[in-house]
Amino acid sequence: MIRIYTGPSLVAKGIIAALDELGITPVERNDHNSSVMAGFTASIPDQTQLFVRPDEEERARKVVTEFE
Repeated sequence: MIRIYTGPSLVAKGIIAALDELGITPVERNDHNSSVMAGFTASIPDQTQLFVRPDEEERARKVVTEFE
């Protein structure tokens, strides 16, 4: 998997919606939320990472660029 975005979760949700329209389903990772549920916090709040398959990277990066 290729990371295409790291940043605020609100922006990530917009990117996810745009990617869904292109038929790309990214993997969303939020270490902060995971660590809170596990009982400890070892990350930066409100930072979401998005990952896509290597064959989808080029199209996905275009979407991310539009949001930046």
